Amino acid sequence: MSAVASREIPLRESALLQPRPKRRSWTRLILPTYTAIVIVYLMVPIFVMIIFGFNNTHGRFNLVWQGFTLSWYQNLFAIPDLTTSLINSLVIGVSATAVSTVLGTMIALALDRYAFPGKSALNLTLFLNIAAPEIVMGATLLALFIQLQIPQGLLTIFLAHVMFIMAYVTVTVRARLAGFDRSLEEAAQDLGAPPLITFRKVTLPLIFPGIMAGALLAFALSIDDFVTTYFVAGSVNTFPLWVYGATREGVPPQVNVMGTLIFAGGVLLALLNVAYQRRAAKLQ
Repeated sequence: MSAVASREIPLRESALLQPRPKRRSWTRLILPTYTAIVIVYLMVPIFVMIIFGFNNTHGRFNLVWQGFTLSWYQNLFAIPDLTTSLINSLVIGVSATAVSTVLGTMIALALDRYAFPGKSALNLTLFLNIAAPEIVMGATLLALFIQLQIPQGLLTIFLAHVMFIMAYVTVTVRARLAGFDRSLEEAAQDLGAPPLITFRKVTLPLIFPGIMAGALLAFALSIDDFVTTYFVAGSVNTFPLWVYGATREGVPPQVNVMGTLIFAGGVLLALLNVAYQRRAAKLQ
């Protein structure tokens, strides 16, 4: 038996030392190819929007390429109603993002660090807010505002946007807090830093990328929202509502230009956030 075992051991070792057969080269291209297809599929509508912002069209039916022009950038605000709706969207988006970012960050810190009555119910409410269909949310908010006798307009749109984007900020910041090292705060407090200074000098810089990501997501959801806004807007027009109403007569090229500028602004903010994170990582 010992002789047989002694023969089997070298055989096993030689089998382990033999190189494994290489994978076929084409299998390595499956995931990159699939990723490229998905990216192209998602980006094609954006590229069409950017290109048709330079279309030298005649009239409002901007569906066929008729030549290159920069006149739509020069006459970006030639349609007063469209300009007003864009301003409404930007005002509501910025203000709702600011309020929801502050409230969402505070809720995320409370849920991550403290135990209090109703914590489980608050967690469930946040995820139900994200999972609920927009048409249900819009209808229930409209009923609430009618019961409270709040006139429909900019205020109701603002309140509705804060309500549904705050949950996204909370979830994003909580994801950042999941890997937070609490010993850094304890070290700062051991060195004599008060709680407010500890938060401003230690906690806030470390979780700021998560806060910034939540704010960008909140702004994108706010300025893009149509269904919920449609229920609570009343006679006020936002950019998505105006574009929806204009589809009956034809969407003017200025819409493509404004969409391009909004997209470029979002990309710029995202790149600044990435640059900030890399700079913070190098300093650490």
